[in-house]
Amino acid sequence: MNERQQVQISKLLSKHLRHEPEVLGLTLEPGGWVAVDALLDAAARKGMCLTRCDLESLVAESDKQRFALDESGGRIRANQGHSVEVDLQLVALEPPAILFHGTVARFLDAIMAEGLKPMSRHHVHLSSDQETARKVGARRGKPVVLCVDAAAMHCQAHVFYRSENGVWLTDAVAPQFLNRTSPLSEVRTA
Repeated sequence: MNERQQVQISKLLSKHLRHEPEVLGLTLEPGGWVAVDALLDAAARKGMCLTRCDLESLVAESDKQRFALDESGGRIRANQGHSVEVDLQLVALEPPAILFHGTVARFLDAIMAEGLKPMSRHHVHLSSDQETARKVGARRGKPVVLCVDAAAMHCQAHVFYRSENGVWLTDAVAPQFLNRTSPLSEVRTA
């Protein structure tokens, strides 16, 4: 599968496994799972050419690992980023001391005043490294990377989860836990 096909299939799956499963007549099971056969049949009914091999390749080859197949290979799900109600059955974990969030300058004033909010998603998405956060921010323009004092949040009983692809999730991040820069020594130890 070439990169263009991979992007097209990823967008299709994002739409229907994160945001609009009902458009294909799908219902997300607990954990966000959908039977692969049901997804393929539903896509075919809508004239979308998608094969089991396409799904397996996307899951295996995608650098962002947005999707996962269960151990049997019979079910697929989006790892995070849902706007529809779904229980991903994630287990709360202690986060690294510092996490990162990528954004762009035009949102910075609002974020520093109000904190990070999930917006249309269930959680705020954070990364464990600056480079990933930079890439996320760069999708909307010149990136700004924010440091999140996850250790302080955790000490104050904020709950964190880590999705299968390593994205850290939390309900919100208040402004007092945000900083635009971080000393290199802290970044290296995170």
